[in-house]
Amino acid sequence: MNAPPRFCAACHTNRVAWMAPRVDYCYACLPGGPFTPPFCQACGSEDYFCQGLCSVCHPSAPDHPGACKDCLAWGVLRKHNWRCWSCRGWRYRHPVGNCPYCGESRPLAAHGACRLCWHQALTARQPDEPIELAEANRFGQQLFLANMHYGPRGADREIQSPRRFRASAPSRGLPEQWEFAVVDSEQLTLFWARPDLRRAPSLPVAPDPVMSRYCDTVLHEHAARNGWSKRLINVVSRSLDMVQAQQPTPGAKIKASEARSLLTQDGLTADSTLEVLAAAGLLIDDRVPAIRTYFLAQTADLPDAMRAQLEIWYTIMAEGTAVPPRRKPRHPQTIRIQLQAMVPRLHAWADDGHKNLTEITADHIHAALTGTGAQRKLVGQAMRSLFRILKSRKEIFTNPTASISTERPATSTPMPIDTATIQDALNAPHPARALAVALVAFHGLTARQITKILITDVRDSRLTLDGRTIPLAGPVQARLRAYLDYRTQRWPNTANPHLLINRKSAPRVTPVDARYPWHRYPLTPRPLREDRILHEVHATGGDVRRICDLFGLSIKGAMRYQAVLEHPDLTE
Repeated sequence: MNAPPRFCAACHTNRVAWMAPRVDYCYACLPGGPFTPPFCQACGSEDYFCQGLCSVCHPSAPDHPGACKDCLAWGVLRKHNWRCWSCRGWRYRHPVGNCPYCGESRPLAAHGACRLCWHQALTARQPDEPIELAEANRFGQQLFLANMHYGPRGADREIQSPRRFRASAPSRGLPEQWEFAVVDSEQLTLFWARPDLRRAPSLPVAPDPVMSRYCDTVLHEHAARNGWSKRLINVVSRSLDMVQAQQPTPGAKIKASEARSLLTQDGLTADSTLEVLAAAGLLIDDRVPAIRTYFLAQTADLPDAMRAQLEIWYTIMAEGTAVPPRRKPRHPQTIRIQLQAMVPRLHAWADDGHKNLTEITADHIHAALTGTGAQRKLVGQAMRSLFRILKSRKEIFTNPTASISTERPATSTPMPIDTATIQDALNAPHPARALAVALVAFHGLTARQITKILITDVRDSRLTLDGRTIPLAGPVQARLRAYLDYRTQRWPNTANPHLLINRKSAPRVTPVDARYPWHRYPLTPRPLREDRILHEVHATGGDVRRICDLFGLSIKGAMRYQAVLEHPDLTE
């Protein structure tokens, strides 16, 4: 009677009518039927299940009640694996071990007790007195009904922070404070195989319970400091257990590359988990930057000597150098753009038989500068950057780009935007997008300037940005209030000081990406900013000094907008 009855051989939906004597059909599919099932022999219910019993009275029915496996509370169901909701969450967050107070193998929290012993200590606690786990569980525990310990908003009130109790060490030798030290030796692996977590029957247990409790303590401290939600805390806790369960050496530090590869599966989070491991001092950050991976892929087919010279160029561009001539690190996007411009020419030289960049002359550079306009200018800048660095490091004898100049590409003429398009963007349903559009449309801010704005930069209807004080327009203030209400409701406990945040940056203190909230939106901030500057140019009659002060432009950049005043299509 412990195994569930077989399904009906005809409908495969209902259970068979009887197991002894054996019947392979339910009452609805019996030959000559359908027949009306009888009433339950135990309680008289009409909800027939099998063997003359209903779905509650039958021991193998999904709705048959029983006692919880972990806390022994009465009222759990078989379909929930005989565990109450509190113990399901407790097991989800804590590793399994032998409880020092009751001796049973159950999930243990940071204080070292199972949920039953912890609840018994809460019940026996006197007002204004610390929780004494050993004394409260000395003579046994008082059992209770399942699923009866929830607060007004569904939170389990008995799950307390590890800092809010004092656990007395029992006679079994439980230490008062859990201390963790990284193991000295580590088991080497031949190769790392990424496991498929979807095939795992249940959450694996962390092999080192002391390390698991230490990570759990660091997790709660980091979550309280950054205002994490309960859902994110639970997901990160599960991710930490998953990473520890896959360690070749329990108690050793964890490589970021292996953890990220493991946690890029459904229901897990990589970035927040790596933050907790870094805060705990258990992370080996061996992640390769995306631009480094792109560089290696683009230069893999080049000759060895040419690839070594490009390696010198990449290192100085990415890290900079303090050796004269000094050079600051460049943005990864700058490196990517210059690689895209020069790599096709480098492969063409390699196909022609050139194995080293010392063989490249000015004639090769002239031949590489094909086309006109911006593309020719970009190729010339990339080649000039490459050969200047190699010449400064004495990797080549002469710089073939020294006497070569590329013409300045023709600049585009800024054009105004239709007013109806701007009005539709200002009334966007997303509060963050409406605020960003208003800041650009009324004050001409750039996308990167918007991402750097802090909450404290906005006060008394004024915005302080880059040493300037900008009085906010009325429509901007209205959208700012709407966004702040949305921000407070969506992320009430966030510690991020920036004005614009999203789901990814809310649990951190970093700004959002410059593409937020413009991603997949037809209107981009650049033409919107140009429209605002054009409006100011026409209103001031082309006052270059005022344009520079108001929008932070250089004289050269402001002259581009001043030329619009004399454009024949815009004279009216």
